[in-house]
Amino acid sequence: MNWYLEVLKKYAVFSGRARRKEYWMFFLINLIIAVVLSFISDYLYYLYVLAVFIPGLAVSVRRLHDIGKSGWWFFISLIPIAGWIWYIVLMATNGQLGENQYGPNPKESEVSV
Repeated sequence: MNWYLEVLKKYAVFSGRARRKEYWMFFLINLIIAVVLSFISDYLYYLYVLAVFIPGLAVSVRRLHDIGKSGWWFFISLIPIAGWIWYIVLMATNGQLGENQYGPNPKESEVSV
């Protein structure tokens, strides 16, 4: 749950890098909440989806930064099937070691703290 809250704290932060764990834990918890809300009420579901759209986009961009790609690569997910598959591959790719043009490696920052 901490990973989910960390993403919400960085509501519209598109700079920096995000670990795979941060992205996928946010994705998993987000999916669970969305499914539960869809059973409870359509109104609550749509309100929730609207509320987490920006943080979801921001963590996706930061995840792309972690592998050394521009945030514009997010738009590959708009291509049906092949784009979705490539987007999942990008999100599952291990981040670049060391610092890149988007900032320090979040894994190394976490270990040294």
